[in-house]
Amino acid sequence: MLKIAIIGAGGIGCYYGARLQSANHKVVYIARGEHLDALTSSGLTLTHPDFTFKDNVTACSLSTFFEQYEPNDFDIYLLCVKANITEEIAKELQPWLKRFQQTITIISLQNGVDNEAILKKHLPDSFVVGGLAVRIGGHISEPGIVQAKGVAQLIIGKWPHANEKSNSQLTAWSLIFQKAKIPTQIVSNIRFELWRKLLINNGVNPLSALTGLDTKKLTHHPRFGKIVYQLMKEVAQVSCVEHEVISTKDVDEMYKLIRTFEPIKTSMLVDYEKGRALELDEICGAVLKRSQIINVSVPYTEVVYALLEHELKKRVI
Repeated sequence: MLKIAIIGAGGIGCYYGARLQSANHKVVYIARGEHLDALTSSGLTLTHPDFTFKDNVTACSLSTFFEQYEPNDFDIYLLCVKANITEEIAKELQPWLKRFQQTITIISLQNGVDNEAILKKHLPDSFVVGGLAVRIGGHISEPGIVQAKGVAQLIIGKWPHANEKSNSQLTAWSLIFQKAKIPTQIVSNIRFELWRKLLINNGVNPLSALTGLDTKKLTHHPRFGKIVYQLMKEVAQVSCVEHEVISTKDVDEMYKLIRTFEPIKTSMLVDYEKGRALELDEICGAVLKRSQIINVSVPYTEVVYALLEHELKKRVI
């Protein structure tokens, strides 16, 4: 039995937590607000076309977690928070780890291509594993209730410069995840896979927030579908900054994937509708930052970034 802490038990975090708890692993769900209140009082209810979960769960806030547990109480930490607070979470973990003079194994399951580097910067002695959840849609429909769909595969790989012993650990975790009915793939170059996912994130997330359309309606729209493809191409154009080569073939494969996948309401659209902070800088901003380094024009990303930034500023006024 593994002991697993899920930092950021939202739609995605709760799905994987429920799968692991159903396989008799000990899971602690770290959440906040009304969702946390519901988890502690009524448990978690999760529906998926192939899986239903309704049970009591152990849930707490991050501050309570730091008070009640030591780092070594858990085998794995799954980081499922929004990428716009990765640095904040890493900074909060620092003094807790220092107090006990312990390190942790943390797997990032987030959007964007910068999370692992941020974690390694602030938690240099911990084992950082890059990861991504693919072909999954999940959101909190109401506090304590999560709706999810899709294959929900995990792709994981050690972050560059991790020691070779980590390979056996990844293999062991992969087997455990798969026994919990979580399809899991280990890759040798996780950075490449993160960039491939950024193709989809940059392609559909910002445009869905602007239009209110799900992924299927976006990609099958005669005009928006073309814009999605161009947004994806711009990710490929700047990937060389990270010494990764995202080819036209990769763009075509990922575009076909998102076009043929069942309709998903993107996380950015959900956040926009609920008035929450968006992962705009972590998705579009990551492309813009790299484009400036190599002086490459990315006009489609510039436009959707500017439009969303303008919409967000209007909310503040």
